[in-house]
Amino acid sequence: MKHYNKPLPQINGDNKEFWMGCKEHTLKFQKCKACGHVRWPPSVICPMCYSQEIQWIAARGKGKVYSFAVYHVAYHPGFEKEVPYVVADVELEEGPRLLTNIVDCQPDEVTCNMPVEVTWEDITEEFSLPKFKPSS
Repeated sequence: MKHYNKPLPQINGDNKEFWMGCKEHTLKFQKCKACGHVRWPPSVICPMCYSQEIQWIAARGKGKVYSFAVYHVAYHPGFEKEVPYVVADVELEEGPRLLTNIVDCQPDEVTCNMPVEVTWEDITEEFSLPKFKPSS
């Protein structure tokens, strides 16, 4: 595996299950056992009903672009060869929104409400990043 020269995710007790799922190419989110709210980012209590009873669920990995920006300037040296690139807020079918990249299409082809599906970039032995590509 090649050297990865961009910032890596910081794992903590709340997000460890998410990143372990990503390593296995599975998007995992917390779901409240009391009210059913699926949330991101993970937390110790549900933001809707304040319950502490949670379960982790696997998402289908399908959604739509809620909002996006095209970056024409690299604000970190690791991104210099990738400009322009798209950073998007993707709304998953299960409800949560995830900040990610749109890949496998030109930046000027990305639109709000565009259907997308997860694809994976294995960046190190420990990390796989969820990114999204257009879906039909």
